Amino acid sequence: MALDKGYVMEQFHHPRAVMNGRGTAARPTPQREWLLSGISGRVVELGAGDGTKLACYPPGLDEIVIVEADPSLRQAAREAASSVSSPVRVVDGSLTRLPFPDDFADVVICSLMLCSSPRPDATLAEVRRVLRRDGELRFYEHTRSFNPVVAFAEGLITPVWAPACGGCHPARDPLGAIEKVFAIRRLERFSFDHVAHVMGVAT
Repeated sequence: MALDKGYVMEQFHHPRAVMNGRGTAARPTPQREWLLSGISGRVVELGAGDGTKLACYPPGLDEIVIVEADPSLRQAAREAASSVSSPVRVVDGSLTRLPFPDDFADVVICSLMLCSSPRPDATLAEVRRVLRRDGELRFYEHTRSFNPVVAFAEGLITPVWAPACGGCHPARDPLGAIEKVFAIRRLERFSFDHVAHVMGVAT
């Protein structure tokens, strides 16, 4: 299923707003449909914010487990979970130390989180540990610009940008980090609001 470039992407002000739903209505946008289509079994989502996107999950999942470090967002996600047909758990946890045993999940959803992880390599190693052998990583991430000049500027503003935007590092290359650990099976690259993005499925 290819992402239709003709769709108008959602407006956002914080890097996690598009996929994680802060301040946006829960609806099956093209990005959400692409990311969540065809998933089954037990799903772990990293940093799902206030849980708004829960309403966009397909029905019939064995379990959805949300890992969210922020206490107020955990509470909001628990409230959002009451309207979802699949079982939902919301747990505290670090992006570099997930609170699950090995081979725990069939799918891990990572949307606009690798930019703010203190150690993306450690996060991805944890994702690999908790995924079953035939499991999938579904990812949506903004990435450093495809334009070298803009990418250089993103690196320059990072020391100021990161503390003001929840640890977001605009010059990171999440796809490169993912490719060191996983095999990419599906991939879309696109720009929205002059920001480069990647979305895909990895195993």
